[in-house]
Amino acid sequence: MTDAAQMQETAAVRQSRVADGLSRFLAEKWGTGVSIEGMVETSAGARRGNVLFDAVRDDGRRQPLCVTYLPTLNIELMKISDEAALIQLAEEGGVPVPHVHFASEEPSWVGGPFFISDRVAGETVPRRVLRQVAADGTGHRIVESLGRAFAALHQIPASKAPESLSRPSEETPAELALTRLAEQIDNLLQPSPVFNLGLRWLTRNLPAPPRRLSIVHGDVRNGNIIVDHDGLAAVLDWEVAKIGDPMEDLAWPCLRCWRFGEDRREVGGFGAREGLIRGYNEGGGHFDAHSFHWWKVLGTMRWGLGLAGQARGHLDGTFSNIVMAASGRRVAEQEYDLLCLLRPRGH
Repeated sequence: MTDAAQMQETAAVRQSRVADGLSRFLAEKWGTGVSIEGMVETSAGARRGNVLFDAVRDDGRRQPLCVTYLPTLNIELMKISDEAALIQLAEEGGVPVPHVHFASEEPSWVGGPFFISDRVAGETVPRRVLRQVAADGTGHRIVESLGRAFAALHQIPASKAPESLSRPSEETPAELALTRLAEQIDNLLQPSPVFNLGLRWLTRNLPAPPRRLSIVHGDVRNGNIIVDHDGLAAVLDWEVAKIGDPMEDLAWPCLRCWRFGEDRREVGGFGAREGLIRGYNEGGGHFDAHSFHWWKVLGTMRWGLGLAGQARGHLDGTFSNIVMAASGRRVAEQEYDLLCLLRPRGH
């Protein structure tokens, strides 16, 4: 399905198509008739579809599931089958994730590649998450759980990860990230003196290579996790995972843009950095303060440049979408955050 067709397709038509495909796919896998009930689209972003549903077999057994699918291959960052395999590997390593049942690259079922996983109860919308956490008083618990989840992931041998995950070769993870960042700056539609300043700082302050390369999720943050009344329930969205420096993972959820107004609580608006470090060290990880700050600076720039790239994709027609278009006006927020991170201490 082309981008234009996907944009024109109504929600009702799309839901009917996905339901029909899921029914046929699961019937083939389970060897029995399957009806799809209670479908709810949960996607809040521009990239992928996420639909909650109940699969009801002919014998009456009901299973709550979730399908994650790509509406078009033009926006695929990682093969769905590889992402599913990585989630299964993370689950084996003790990371809280939804259990994956099936994955398929065949677009004829639901219109694009997809995987089907357990439906995990909880909240994912950041501001709702923060309201729930404030009411439950679980912020400190979530922060420490994130630290332990990172530690569990980073101790999984990188050799077990799907071969398609990007890996640094002769460069360190920081050097490789810096090269790609410079390329993004070169592709900006208009110059950014602030991002150029950040690039010079990053170049002058490169961290030492990590003790060992690890599987890095790359996008754990408030918005890509499920939170229930007990705390962290699951880590979602593994499509940008790679092999790299584990400190990149710890720094990413601490960016100000993921706090959603709760600026005093550095880790996702949940709590202080100390809890994240404590959970990570208790789980067997090793925290490096300089590397952490370096990746925090780089992450701030990367998100700003990513927002600019999304806006460019809308403008040049690569993936026209109102969410992508709106991304451009948020670039200045990242420039401000970057200046705050680079500000000399005591000022």
